[in-house]
Amino acid sequence: MKNNILLSTVLAVGFASSALGQEIVLGAGYSDYSLQGSEDGVTLSMEYIHRPFYEGRVFSARLAGALEVVETGDAFVGGGVSGKWDLQQDWFISASVLPGAYVEGTSLNDLGSTFEIRSQLAVGKRFKSGKALSLALSHKSNASTASINPGVNTLSLRWHIPLN
Repeated sequence: MKNNILLSTVLAVGFASSALGQEIVLGAGYSDYSLQGSEDGVTLSMEYIHRPFYEGRVFSARLAGALEVVETGDAFVGGGVSGKWDLQQDWFISASVLPGAYVEGTSLNDLGSTFEIRSQLAVGKRFKSGKALSLALSHKSNASTASINPGVNTLSLRWHIPLN
């Protein structure tokens, strides 16, 4: 399991560094599983956010991919769409929906299926260097496509690093 997570991380970093992308987002937080008896834990994440495919005056939409690993051995990899709303004084709000695959490290953290959807909402501040800091709240669930759907919520602090 840990070898699969390591391989996924190496591939994600390789893909992101070779692509002409917008930014890499590194995060650290805490995951709270809603099923009683589950094991909560520290979460590390890495996201790749591509250049916008739509840019309006204050809103942009981009493709995104994410890898998340919890200290209990749980892992999620997904890809989808991310949106960003630019606010005043370099503040922003971002939201994303990333369908993907989830593997539990312990049976106590079973979310009902391998197919899970991560939805996320974040608020952040961009600095003059182009880097940014954001606070994100995300939720993963299978959208009731399986017989059980307990879900997991994660609060994380994220560091945005522009690639261009």
